Amino acid sequence: MNDTTLRMGLVGAGPWAHRVHGPGIAAHPGTDLVAVWARRPEAASSVAAVAGGATPMASFDDLLATVDAVTFAVPPQVQAPLALRAIEAGKHVVLEKPLASTVEEAGRLVDAAERVGVATLMVLTFRYAPEVAGWLDDVRRVGGWHGGAARWISSTLLDMRYEASPWRHDGGALADIGPHTLDLLDAALGPVTRVLHAHFAEPGAVWHLLLGHESGATSTATLTMHTPAEPQVNDFTVFGEHGYRHLDASGDPGSRYAALLDAFIDLVRTGGTEHPTDIRRGLHLQRLLGAVQAALVD
Repeated sequence: MNDTTLRMGLVGAGPWAHRVHGPGIAAHPGTDLVAVWARRPEAASSVAAVAGGATPMASFDDLLATVDAVTFAVPPQVQAPLALRAIEAGKHVVLEKPLASTVEEAGRLVDAAERVGVATLMVLTFRYAPEVAGWLDDVRRVGGWHGGAARWISSTLLDMRYEASPWRHDGGALADIGPHTLDLLDAALGPVTRVLHAHFAEPGAVWHLLLGHESGATSTATLTMHTPAEPQVNDFTVFGEHGYRHLDASGDPGSRYAALLDAFIDLVRTGGTEHPTDIRRGLHLQRLLGAVQAALVD
């Protein structure tokens, strides 16, 4: 890293790379998007053109040789082995969720990051919205919550922009928006320690979850990306001895990603390796996703 900017490489060329990662890094005053790599060279060139000035790389190794840090916009089964190589090469990393395909893979990434001592952040962008951070601060300050609920109802997987994203269609709402939802419920009510019930309904591809928290609170989550809701419903609530708190979590992903980059740059500059949304958070959420799958009933 030079005195002013962090040289970053982008891995991936899907919709999120085009819409958020690439433009976000290119626009941020503290980062310089210098390299893009994807399995399809023409796709990497397309992202590089959108981001302005980045160089499409012929190989992942070429990208690693050029950058200080890597941001990933690829499916979990692709991200895990590449991220491991990046970490072992001493590169700081911004990681998509889910972190990996399995808890074991996620654990190996955490072990490597702790051993090498690199900065890591998960793309849990909701945490970086001022209104979300303010809501969480208030909820934690007040305390005494008996329970909570999350609703995420959208048409994302009916949108042709994601037609070429097989992992999203295979994993559905649980894999894509489940980590965000579990993260916010966990952050608001205390660690989720048990998945009490998990049900998947074929009509609408709807997930229904009942969660138990270390605090004694219980929460519910309803997740679907196959409902033509415009605007989408994306809200969280908690209730307890001091009443009720509601959060509308809709917002601009671009500004949230910029705030994530602020935090990432600060970690790199200060030599920090710990953050509430670092790679350890990714492992925790990976375990919760596994617990949901284990609790799934017909």
